[in-house]
Amino acid sequence: MIAHEAIANVRLVSFTGQLNSGNAASAENDIVGLIAQGDRQLVLDFTNLDYISSAGLRVVLVAAKRLKPEGGHMVIFGMQPQVREIFEISGFLNILHVVETREQAIARFES
Repeated sequence: MIAHEAIANVRLVSFTGQLNSGNAASAENDIVGLIAQGDRQLVLDFTNLDYISSAGLRVVLVAAKRLKPEGGHMVIFGMQPQVREIFEISGFLNILHVVETREQAIARFES
């Protein structure tokens, strides 16, 4: 499940449960839609995300790639250990901004 809310000049996108081949297309459409509507600063909340598959990783990568030419940025926070391990193995921790807390993620956009 995916939910989103505006906080100041940031769009917070929260994930619950699993992000896998069964729901990745819907999640990607939601996020791409937000970017198309003008959201350029995304914070992804993985606090309640228990599992992410390669299809879910693709959603994250597509979001990052869509934001880049628009001058946008994305920060992820709240990774559970099993999700962090998947990001680490895939090399995504090296190319994405990942922080521990919501406050740290939102602070990345304050300046």
